[in-house]
Amino acid sequence: MEQRTLAEALAERARAHPERPALLDGDDRWSYAELDTAVDRAAAGLAAVGVGRGDRVGLLAANGAGFVLALYGAWRAGAVAVPLNTATTAEEARTILADAGVAAIVADHDLREALVGIDDALDQPAEVLDSHPSAWQALAADAELAAADGALLEPDAGPAEPPAPGAPAGLALLAYTAGTTGTPRGAMLTHGHLAANHRQLDATHQRLTVDDVVLGALPMFHIYGLNVGLAYPLACGAAVRCLARFVAEPSLDAVAADRVTVMLGVPPMLAAWAGRGPGERDLSALRLAACGAAPLDAAVAERFAAAFGVPVWEGYGLTETAPVLTTTAMGEAPRYGSVGRPVPDVELRLVGERDTPVRRGDPGEVLARGPNVFAGYWRDPERTRLAFTPEGFFRTRDIGYADDEGNLRLVDRKGDLIIVSGFNVYPREVEDVLVRHPAVAAAAAVGVPHERTGEAVVAHVVLRPGAEATPEELIAHSRTLLARFKCPREVVLREELPTAPTGKLMRRKLR
Repeated sequence: MEQRTLAEALAERARAHPERPALLDGDDRWSYAELDTAVDRAAAGLAAVGVGRGDRVGLLAANGAGFVLALYGAWRAGAVAVPLNTATTAEEARTILADAGVAAIVADHDLREALVGIDDALDQPAEVLDSHPSAWQALAADAELAAADGALLEPDAGPAEPPAPGAPAGLALLAYTAGTTGTPRGAMLTHGHLAANHRQLDATHQRLTVDDVVLGALPMFHIYGLNVGLAYPLACGAAVRCLARFVAEPSLDAVAADRVTVMLGVPPMLAAWAGRGPGERDLSALRLAACGAAPLDAAVAERFAAAFGVPVWEGYGLTETAPVLTTTAMGEAPRYGSVGRPVPDVELRLVGERDTPVRRGDPGEVLARGPNVFAGYWRDPERTRLAFTPEGFFRTRDIGYADDEGNLRLVDRKGDLIIVSGFNVYPREVEDVLVRHPAVAAAAAVGVPHERTGEAVVAHVVLRPGAEATPEELIAHSRTLLARFKCPREVVLREELPTAPTGKLMRRKLR
């Protein structure tokens, strides 16, 4: 069966509901018809600089119309999008863009510094284009391609041939992820993978309708913000309220002003919202909130739900799974502390050594198989082979267990496991004990080499504002609640912990 692209899904929405709002970006309001026409211009602009089917297009832009037009324009041109973190360094940008072999780069003007000298890293020079929406119309006009409104390019069904050896047909996205190794690798996601996750979300309490307005504060360069926060709402005919960056108070102002119905966030965002509450704002349109990308503290979820009067659905997934694998929205009520049950058509296994099944309640590595699971890593057949079992299950490297209700509860990343004298220590259990100390705001535990025990636990701790505690006091506190081999041998006091833009703790920077 011919695969529909997400650019074609947008065109179908524009034909069915041309006047409905699609994108709210600052004071700009884009209807579906206007957005679809602008995507045509972006596709024509990319074609004008030589971008064709299967070519890769780098995206370095903040949330907003510029990012959306570049993404959907690339898809309509049959190209593959390569989103970059807006905080990327020049070295990181060169590594990713060279690996992807981009033919063009679309960038915000104020982010171009990261692209200085980029051609030196590429086999072929890449055209660098301005992301501003007005730039596309000018480019298309200069190329004499703007012949008729909305008729520059027909929605494309994807590359007729694989764009590169080993790449799947219909490739939509190279989503680069560093995992626990710190080495960027491009997860190959097709339009089919992304659309499958939309269908899966449709079967949960997170289902969207044409009447929804979704807060687009999650970074759109990340798979969570891109597919759940942007592509899914547009495929449903909902509106997306874009925020270039997250700041708690202004984001709540936007929720009130634009009658936002769905708030998507990561744990630090929900904690900030819960700490402030609605105040005097009218948030009566809000009907649900969802959280993902990192573990959500149950106390934060409860405070948010109490303050805003809506349920918080927590999900779990990875870049490689487009991203949602499980969600508490599969049940009738949130189960704080768990990440819920698998979405439809996803199979999960929990396995121990040699991939043997573990008993219910015992921790094991999470394996996943389903229509949203990626095709492999870009131009890396060996890493792709190692990422899957012979039966086609993806090795997530996350450790979890199933509770009595069949909900998945995550313990840690497999690569973060600390082995002390042959015994497993999961960093989360050490951290959970440390944050129970009244002076501790956040904690991260990592393993370091030790000549006698193989590894030892070192904890990095952030204290609450105005609070005081010594490392010795915190070690003594942990000894009252943990087995001795699990207790940190050393506590390092820090002003903050290193996190990704999604709020996920980056343990590798602490090792």
